[in-house]
Amino acid sequence: MMNRQMINYQMNRQMNQQMNQQMNHWQMNGQMNRQIRSDGNRGGCQKEFNMLRALDFAIQETVLYLDAYPENPQALEYYHQLLEQRNQTMAAYEKKCGPLNMYGNASRTSWDWVEGPWPWEPEAN
Repeated sequence: MMNRQMINYQMNRQMNQQMNQQMNHWQMNGQMNRQIRSDGNRGGCQKEFNMLRALDFAIQETVLYLDAYPENPQALEYYHQLLEQRNQTMAAYEKKCGPLNMYGNASRTSWDWVEGPWPWEPEAN
């Protein structure tokens, strides 16, 4: 049993290091397929968008790890930390740049989802 715990610990540690390296690479590099224009309302949105992509990747990898090792409490705690960080980053992105998807419409008086260029439109790039 000790060997399995040690292997789980080492795999979790290695996975965390790889995800942190990937997130740092995305943050520092900034060479993502999606470039968001830096004018007026959408200026500076690229940083939050890149962080969301990195967090989504890290969450997906953690889910795959938890599928294999569901009783690992460190991995479960890490998963919840990532979710919290993603929710905070998404809130910051939507406050600054508008909704990223249809679930991000916060206004009760207007449908903001259709305002301005949508994330996949060339004008948003």
